[in-house]
Amino acid sequence: MEHKACADIAQDSRRPQKGVLILSLLTLAAALPLGALPGHAGTFTPPQGCKLEVTVQNRGCTVSQIYRCEADPDGHQRSAIFNEDGPTHISRIDSETRWIESRDPDSGIEDRLVDEAKDHASFSTLIETGHDDFDFWTESNTGERLHHVGHDELTGETVTVDGIKLEKTRFELTTTDANGEVLIERSGQQFINRAMGRFFGGIETQSDWTGQRQETNDSPALFSFPGEKGFGETTPQFDCGQILAQINHERAQL
Repeated sequence: MEHKACADIAQDSRRPQKGVLILSLLTLAAALPLGALPGHAGTFTPPQGCKLEVTVQNRGCTVSQIYRCEADPDGHQRSAIFNEDGPTHISRIDSETRWIESRDPDSGIEDRLVDEAKDHASFSTLIETGHDDFDFWTESNTGERLHHVGHDELTGETVTVDGIKLEKTRFELTTTDANGEVLIERSGQQFINRAMGRFFGGIETQSDWTGQRQETNDSPALFSFPGEKGFGETTPQFDCGQILAQINHERAQL
């Protein structure tokens, strides 16, 4: 379900495989300079047969490109998420915001939704009732199967960000491996937009099997549509200095 609770096991480079969190942090910390990161302006061009609909600048130093492709089933939409180093996550959801597939451009790991589920995520149920439970599996091209269980609920609160009305949600998500071992637990607040038919990030807390705990804010901050400034721009604009400071702090603790 490509609301960020699930997709960000995706959108983050925080994949729930033992050792990956630590290895990623060590690798990134060693590669980053101590000063400010240089920005590399670029423009996103969707694949042939696809059309970019909106660019979303997020807190947490990422920018999302949301697009649709003619070859996909009706209601499907895709997103490509960039940080300062380039694309970090590419994904596809359906009209119910189910997480159909996702890919990490760096590792090449791909995840796909397993068709059979105890309770697939349902955007329409969330809108109609204010609450949606989910219980489903994903499988990667490496053979790893992950079990995702949790819920979303509307809080009844709305906010307007850059002229776009968003509704607040609360969520909880637990991801386990095929043996039932808890890998990641997440909870927090996100946003939905009914017209766009998708979730956007928010403020959440995450803990993993190592005991590591972190809080993040991936809330949308700026929306750019065709013809507007920033449309297609791939350089994130918000909180990038804070991300660097956090990484340097984590490196000092290792």
